[in-house]
Amino acid sequence: MNLHSVFLRSDCILPDRLNPCLRPIDEKWSVVEEIPALVFDTMIRRAGWHFMWLQDSRSRTGVGLTEEAAIRRALLRALRGISKRFNAAELDSLQVTEYPGFQVANIRVQTLQIQRHASLSMLAGQHPLPAQAR
Repeated sequence: MNLHSVFLRSDCILPDRLNPCLRPIDEKWSVVEEIPALVFDTMIRRAGWHFMWLQDSRSRTGVGLTEEAAIRRALLRALRGISKRFNAAELDSLQVTEYPGFQVANIRVQTLQIQRHASLSMLAGQHPLPAQAR
C-alpha cells in the first residue's frame, strides 16, 4: 500500500467503463491496486463522473508486533471513521515508529466521493450541509 492509494466502499458504484483491480481489505473496503488517487481521478472524470476531495479526514493510530499489522489496524480504524455517506478515501499520510517489540502506525485518510452527479446534494437525496449550517 502506497501513499495516495484509493479505497472504495463495497457499495461504491463506478462508471461502466471503469473496472479497476480491487483487493479487499475487509468486508466493507477494498484498495484500488496500482492506481494512485490523481490518476484514478482522471479516469473517473474522463468517464463523465465526478471525483471529489472533501475537507473531512480521519487520523488513527494502530499498534502491532509487525509494521504490517500496525498499518492494517490504523488503516481499518481510519476507514471506519469515514461517514457512511461517502464512498471512497485516499491514504494521505503514513508514519511508522518502531519500538522494542512492537510498531506504531499513524495514518490519515482523506474522504472522497465518486458519483455521477456534480452536487453532493444529489447524494441519497440529502443536503450536503446539516440543517443548522444551512
